[in-house]
Amino acid sequence: MSKLDALPYSAPESALQRMSRHARVLSGQMQALSATLFPPAARKTLRSFSSGEVARFLGVSDGYLRQLSLDGLGPTPAMTGGGRRSYTPAQVGELRVYLAGARPKEAIGFLPHRRPGDKLQVIAVANFKGGSAKTTTSLYLAQFLALEGYRVLAIDLDPQASLSAMFGYQPEFDIGEGETLYGAIRYDEARRPMREVVRPTYFAGVSLVPGNLELMEFEHHTPRAMAERSLRGGDLFFRRVGGVIAEVADDFDVVVIDCPPQLGYLTMGALNAATAMLVTIHPQMVDVASMNQFLLMTSDVMTVIEEAGGQLDYDFIRYVVTRHDPNDVPETQIVALLRNLFDEDVLGATVWKSTAIANAGLTKQSLYELERGSVGRAAFERGLESVNGVNREILGLMEKVWRR
Repeated sequence: MSKLDALPYSAPESALQRMSRHARVLSGQMQALSATLFPPAARKTLRSFSSGEVARFLGVSDGYLRQLSLDGLGPTPAMTGGGRRSYTPAQVGELRVYLAGARPKEAIGFLPHRRPGDKLQVIAVANFKGGSAKTTTSLYLAQFLALEGYRVLAIDLDPQASLSAMFGYQPEFDIGEGETLYGAIRYDEARRPMREVVRPTYFAGVSLVPGNLELMEFEHHTPRAMAERSLRGGDLFFRRVGGVIAEVADDFDVVVIDCPPQLGYLTMGALNAATAMLVTIHPQMVDVASMNQFLLMTSDVMTVIEEAGGQLDYDFIRYVVTRHDPNDVPETQIVALLRNLFDEDVLGATVWKSTAIANAGLTKQSLYELERGSVGRAAFERGLESVNGVNREILGLMEKVWRR
């Protein structure tokens, strides 16, 4: 017998085993990378903002903030090289409170929280075409609104959990059983109060309900619950998302939902809970064709939900053109076609295709988190201008609903 014959037999690795091994290896590498990018606790933090940036957030002049600092009013900024002042995110919040008290006639501009009678804005960001920048749109909108002084809840309904990752949570390591929205909307006795699954983020003003693969359980268990016919009223699957959001409504002004890239039970629940919907669209013909199918299917689903007693009364529906190259003639023609077909339902501003946005995303950051010039000053300014243009339009639609 040869030495080779004496060796114990080892069965070849199956495709399933290989995929599982690859997942473990990649997860470990991602965790190590996260720890390297955000040491020592592997948790993200938000940088301080220059007085010029804070002045833009608050709608005052930089000189006015300088005078406040000299007079010892409001929070004391840190002084950097060259006498430049900077404020932490917490200090920006303190400034808002101070200015609202010092200038009461402009208080709503400094502290724009919902007033009595203002309904919670629940904005669903949806499409089932990959690459339409749905998660990026959700991220930038949530962060923009927080910088404007609003209390924002971001809900990650996508089992892939890209939005959670952008907020510094690695789904398979940082999010345990029952810690996604599924924990609050599941059908059994393990269901938890919504407040137990809402967690803070490093980005001041934004709270998060994270996602991971556990969300798929809702897709699997809902058909069985429907077949049992034991659910009534608020327990119906399409009302459960709205029901748990109502539990925390007093804590927030806006909820931004990053929907899954398919029209399943979670998406139906989000659409029923929403007061507004944003449909992201990359201006390419294959994406437009996919959006057409999405609209047809969504229309059919909405009809079924309404017939079952749901209410889909949106304050606004808007198409958000993303990853747009304004110098690309075919793309410009597609944008013109969309505007011709849908008129004002297409936002006037578009999010430009930007190396700055893409490069920031590689380190799980947004342009709001980066120092100006850290990814190329000109590209940074162009990317930020396009994102802000879109977000200001959305904010304007919200304020119109609130009659401001």
